[in-house]
Amino acid sequence: MLRNSSFYLVLLASLLTACSDGNDSFVAPAPEPEFLPIASPTVENPPPVGGIALQANTFDLGDVGYEEAEYFISGTASSFTNLNELMNDGFWEVEPAEQADYKTRIVVYKPIDPADFSGTVLVEWLNVSAGFDTPPSWGTGHVEMIRSGHAWVGVSAQKVGIDGQAGGLAPLHLKAVNPERYGSLMHPGDSFSYDMFSQVTQALRNPQGIDPLDGLDPEYLIAFGESQSAGRLVTYINALQLLYNPYNGFMVHSRGGGSSALSQDPQPLIPAPDAPRIRTDLNVPVLTFQSETDMTLLQYAGSRQPDDDGFRLWEVAGTSHADYYTIIAGRNDSVGEPQYAAVVEEDTVAGFLVCEKPFNSGPMHYVFNTAVRDLDEWVRTGELPPSAPRLEMTADLSAFLLDDLGNVLGGIRTPYVDAPPAILSGEGQGGGGFCFLFGTTDLFSAAEMASLYVDEAGYVAAVTEATNAAVAVGFLLQVDADAIITWAPFQWQGQQAAQ
Repeated sequence: MLRNSSFYLVLLASLLTACSDGNDSFVAPAPEPEFLPIASPTVENPPPVGGIALQANTFDLGDVGYEEAEYFISGTASSFTNLNELMNDGFWEVEPAEQADYKTRIVVYKPIDPADFSGTVLVEWLNVSAGFDTPPSWGTGHVEMIRSGHAWVGVSAQKVGIDGQAGGLAPLHLKAVNPERYGSLMHPGDSFSYDMFSQVTQALRNPQGIDPLDGLDPEYLIAFGESQSAGRLVTYINALQLLYNPYNGFMVHSRGGGSSALSQDPQPLIPAPDAPRIRTDLNVPVLTFQSETDMTLLQYAGSRQPDDDGFRLWEVAGTSHADYYTIIAGRNDSVGEPQYAAVVEEDTVAGFLVCEKPFNSGPMHYVFNTAVRDLDEWVRTGELPPSAPRLEMTADLSAFLLDDLGNVLGGIRTPYVDAPPAILSGEGQGGGGFCFLFGTTDLFSAAEMASLYVDEAGYVAAVTEATNAAVAVGFLLQVDADAIITWAPFQWQGQQAAQ
């Protein structure tokens, strides 16, 4: 599905040549694009000391037919330099620059039974904002990833995940958690992270020696990255995808307005522009998934771009950059049980921080499940996901327009905002650490619920209608809709009992 203008010029010339001679019906095929080869890393097993260090989930993967493994990959990676000015349109031209040796790790979750494997591998650029590796895209969408039979690979692409940083939320970087297991890892700096992330695709598609997928044959590799990792993915997409062609699609999850530097200290600094868009000549699809927080506090609104045949932007009403499900409840959710549809008030991340207000308990994971499924289908068949309405904002893009209850207007609608039990916001709040990214939940009182819905039957009917509407327009999966509707009477009863 190449959309490069040069591709179409070549194709048009071929067609005109064929039409110029009535005796010759042959149409010469357009030339295949030339991509640079990707180096193949060495794959090895880690020392058998301790277990895998990754804060992912608390349920046993074996209970859902999955298994986990960890591998070290090593090789020589390149940094990159730009050949043109990096502009907001994303049409960046780069070439390899310095080289350095590296050794990092990947974590693999995959079906135990090969017959359950979908053929798709989701490769997540692990987030290091806390000072250690975390898998927020897995945390948000793992239920759909598992029930679809995808393999998931988490990549320690950045130096902080291995060596830590000053001011980290906790000393949980790999060399601190288990120096005997991870002491041999070596990261030359984040200028080399992009090539390291590319070389993972070679380890999965064409393993040399140890096979991280243990015989599974990957048909499609889709890259995921959330928050700061989304910023690195934007740079990766604009700079490297058309240079190497490593991935079949991208999920840019909760990005801010900018993107990461192409090169950074100690290599020459090559910053990205302030508001880069995804280039429009890509050969693979990109789905950008945004919460309310991302639009305002992280300033993505100025980087919005229209949908086209290779790009979709989903902005989800009633959501925050990180929420109760992703950071707390979802870690226990193995199969998407109805209880995980609950809207609750919780202001504490045990052992880490306390926020001034309860964090957002909205619908992000349900819409993200749909995005995971739709992106996979898009990659496989070319079927486009639905275009989504944009969140409604003031003319200067500094604030949202709200309904009479206090929830945002526009965006992807769900029963969480169209039959709400609370005001759900992605706007910032007070408290330590990352509280400003967690949004807020303000549950309606029993009297407020009664004024809106009269009684339990009225609330359940409203939730059912709004949920079915979201399914009909393609933003909720039926299996998740069933869970939301099943939970509705319990939501009503809980808020009545709380008074």
